[in-house]
Amino acid sequence: MTENIEIMNLLKNKQLYEDELKKIIYGSIEIRENSANKYIYVHYREEGIPVTKYIGEYSEELYNLVLKDNIKAKTIKKQIREINKRLKQLNYQEEGLSEKVKQNIDFAKKHLADTIYKQAILEGVVTTFVDTENIIEGGKVNNMTSEDILKIINLKHAWEFILDKNVILSKTNFALLCEINKIIEEGFYYSAGNIRSVPVKIGGTNWKPDLPIESTIKEELEIIFNKKISTVDKAIELLLYTMKKQIFIDGNKRTSVIYSNHYLISKGKGIIVIPAELVKEFKELLILYYEGKDTKKIKKFIKEKCYMKI
Repeated sequence: MTENIEIMNLLKNKQLYEDELKKIIYGSIEIRENSANKYIYVHYREEGIPVTKYIGEYSEELYNLVLKDNIKAKTIKKQIREINKRLKQLNYQEEGLSEKVKQNIDFAKKHLADTIYKQAILEGVVTTFVDTENIIEGGKVNNMTSEDILKIINLKHAWEFILDKNVILSKTNFALLCEINKIIEEGFYYSAGNIRSVPVKIGGTNWKPDLPIESTIKEELEIIFNKKISTVDKAIELLLYTMKKQIFIDGNKRTSVIYSNHYLISKGKGIIVIPAELVKEFKELLILYYEGKDTKKIKKFIKEKCYMKI
């Protein structure tokens, strides 16, 4: 599990460095002149292909910015090389995404603000769609607690994490589940991402989940993956199983939704999200499911009312 988490963190950091590299101006500088003005161009390689890019009309400020960014780019490229070296040591091999999975990633990104809003409502966060969208885009909102804002920001980071190409290519395993919870609960609990070691109570029922055991969870997850059922049905079982197990001290519903969606998206099969107007009904069915009184009704509910096909 430790190696899997290290690989996911390395891939996450690599993506951050690559995104940062795209935002800066760097390359071999060329100054072109005509009778009136001077212009700055840079030359660099993109995936091995020589590229020439126009930067702007010459100024000392712009020229010095490119020089500064060249130093920054050199440092970032070194960090990326070090990550690639470590990934090689861990025997990680990058694969390609199918067109179906790429479409699913785009589909999930298109609905990201709405998905996060609905997840926030499921958790009892007092927000509106507009406020949620503003938070996701880095804007300011009024009349929301800092705790609720952080929950939405963490949801954004967790979704961005699983929608990364390299993470989508990773297995939907126990290590991924822990990493998602770690992101979800960042800033709330020091034990985020670790199996809980204390009892918890569930609101609305006297039923109490047992203390989770890592080996048991791994075995039971494997049983779900090996079932002769559809991808969508497996995703629904993953969602309900990880919710009921209450593996972590907090954030289990958020973690479960994102975890099951990683599996769905990696297969190009859409997304699952509980509509805000159906949260009350979902929670009532969830309690019945926890208590073992009705396991079929909630699965049907999720498939018919919460599943979004591409």
